[in-house]
Amino acid sequence: MKKWNDRRLLDLFGIDHPILQAPMAGASSTQMAVAVSEAGGLGSIAAAMLTPDTLRQEIQLARQGTGRSFGVNFFVHRAPAADAAREAGWRTRLSAYYKEFGLAADAGANGPVRAPFDAALCDVIVEYKPRVVSFHFGMPDARLVSRLKTAGIAVISSATTVEEARWLEAHGCDAVIAQGAEAGGHRGMFLVDDVARQAGTMALVPQVVDAVKVPVIAAGGIGDGRGIAAALALGASAAQIGTAFLLTPEAKTVAMHRAALKQANDNSTTLTNVFTGRPARGIVNRYVAEVGPMSADAPAFPLAAGAAFPLRVAAEAKGSTDFMPLWSGQAPSLAREMPSGALVTTLVQETEKVMRSLSS
Repeated sequence: MKKWNDRRLLDLFGIDHPILQAPMAGASSTQMAVAVSEAGGLGSIAAAMLTPDTLRQEIQLARQGTGRSFGVNFFVHRAPAADAAREAGWRTRLSAYYKEFGLAADAGANGPVRAPFDAALCDVIVEYKPRVVSFHFGMPDARLVSRLKTAGIAVISSATTVEEARWLEAHGCDAVIAQGAEAGGHRGMFLVDDVARQAGTMALVPQVVDAVKVPVIAAGGIGDGRGIAAALALGASAAQIGTAFLLTPEAKTVAMHRAALKQANDNSTTLTNVFTGRPARGIVNRYVAEVGPMSADAPAFPLAAGAAFPLRVAAEAKGSTDFMPLWSGQAPSLAREMPSGALVTTLVQETEKVMRSLSS
């Protein structure tokens, strides 16, 4: 007997269970992706901060670890034009913190880089042909999408509204991730910019399911079998899970972030743009509370990260999370301290239990 009724994504991705590991740049790892894929889900390599050379290395590492399907995720934001006046205003806004930590006024010029998907990265993907490529903030140029699909690679992306979901389907997506407001990390929004109007997962998923013909993946606030079963009942073909993996040994989550997650609860997070310039959900700390949560002064994504990064480094050196981006969804208490593969197995068992109880 087939375990899952809707097999469209399972067959498209070559996986056993309707569980995708969210590609969390900076927090997930290729080891996590391998473990999830080996357990029958879809592991994902977060490539938003990788160069073509480092991407090639990570894909090779994944291939050494598993013969199962895995995905690779990219950002597709438009590189913003430099705005000297806005950058100067932002640094003025943060100057008191720079003084507090004894930092030079121009510190942060070499902070983390988030590069959008381009032809060079596409070359690597077409060379290695992972089963799935996912995008955040829309879709890349149509010529790049065509190259991926010609190579037989499934293409998916995130939508935060029905309008975005329809746009993604029209532009070649094989499946749509319906990202509810509860999700941790960056919003996938690209046709809208008002985070206050974003729907929650339970409201968004059935409306997206009704609006598109391609399979829908539910994301946001899902951390156990109850959430997965609910997403499937709403018409989703699978669930994408992020925060629940942040306490696994394969996660790159640093000790202070892990401690914050363990102490967090349902009302610990908010949407903030002060770390990167784009709205992202994380646990409220001093920086978020005092500078944001949402600041009109922040430079466009990802430029705001340059000035914020030295503050994070300085605070972490003192054992403080005051300036650290503590990314988390609204269900941090559902994160598990267990290996990623075991977590997938547990999630499957929990989902089956819920579904059996509903059918009995």
